[in-house]
Amino acid sequence: MPDSKVVPLPGTGPRPSPRDPRIDAFRGIALVMIIVTHMPGNPWEALTIREWGFSDAAEAFFLMSGIAAGIAYSPAIERWLRGNGGLWAAISPMWARAWTLYLVQILLTVIALGLFAWSAGVFLEPRFREIHNLAQIYRDPGAALAGIPTLGYQIGYVNILPTYIVLMVAAPLIVAAGLKRPLLVLGVSVLLWHVSGLWRLNIPNHPGGGGWFFSPTSWQLIFTIGLLIGIRHRKGQRLVPVSRPTLCIALAVLAFIFAWRHVPELGTYMNHKMAQLGALGAPGHVVAHTKTWLGLPRLIHVLALAYVLSSIPAVRSLAAHRVSRPLRTMGQQGLLVFAFGTVLMLVGQILMDVEPTSTWLPWVLPPAATLLCWAAAWTKNRLRAPKASERPAVSDASPMKRSALG
Repeated sequence: MPDSKVVPLPGTGPRPSPRDPRIDAFRGIALVMIIVTHMPGNPWEALTIREWGFSDAAEAFFLMSGIAAGIAYSPAIERWLRGNGGLWAAISPMWARAWTLYLVQILLTVIALGLFAWSAGVFLEPRFREIHNLAQIYRDPGAALAGIPTLGYQIGYVNILPTYIVLMVAAPLIVAAGLKRPLLVLGVSVLLWHVSGLWRLNIPNHPGGGGWFFSPTSWQLIFTIGLLIGIRHRKGQRLVPVSRPTLCIALAVLAFIFAWRHVPELGTYMNHKMAQLGALGAPGHVVAHTKTWLGLPRLIHVLALAYVLSSIPAVRSLAAHRVSRPLRTMGQQGLLVFAFGTVLMLVGQILMDVEPTSTWLPWVLPPAATLLCWAAAWTKNRLRAPKASERPAVSDASPMKRSALG
């Protein structure tokens, strides 16, 4: 994503690019959007990415996760490919991260079950035992409890990490292939995405039937693109070079999609044409905005937006500015913010559901949850910051060493 190549020092070979402030800032933005959009019905949703087009925080989440993982983990894989490091040393950090994410997923699921069960009793609201697929644990508790550790039983709004876990397990192979044959990896990833949409490939839920809300074989595409971007970014290169024609095309695409979303006549016309294409046999994941199969309109929107934001120099300056420091702080502690934010947004859902006529709760809860997440991230940063006496006398700007969720 940098705009220029990093010049190596004499005799040292290529050096990684400094930590890009855009990585942390945009990761922080994605986390804030997840918090806001997971409390449906609040006015702050109008400021999120899904109001600009078809994609939302989920696409940003997977793209940023891939970018950060490519930056963090590709050096060890590259050393192994060159014979300068061990295979397990290259793979184990990624699988260790997947294990951590797995534990967080289990913890969040248990907390969600407890929150809604407690709320159903305290507020005398039986529906809190039914929404978000919660009814399964009361209908078939044995199967549901067994499905929690196998990730087959997923609760609404607590279902994005399972797919990310699967992709992190597969990441060593993708990174190794991406270092050798990036275009081939991209081609295979696109093919897998298309086949997945055609044949509805997915991991089944149990109990309850159906499949995961985010099909790993579909969402691997946006994650793989992020990995390839991250691999190139660490070397001071871009996956897609900046050019005025490409930038103009991307801007035109974003403007058209925005008009599609907000101009009723154009929206009706385009939706009708897409339906006609579907009736003629065009695959559903190509003509529809389906989330499970990462619909093509969603994919085009997030990639065009990512290209534009990464091509404008002022965006990098803004991401590095002190006004963006809270976002960078949240991005640096992504896992903490995601987990804490998930708990807070579930509490927010319950409160807004219990008080549906309240006019102030929708305005206050999302900013309050965001502020609390920032405070938690700031506190963790302060606790982890080395003392002045422990800092090295001379240090380069270190590359990102953590995965996309901190």
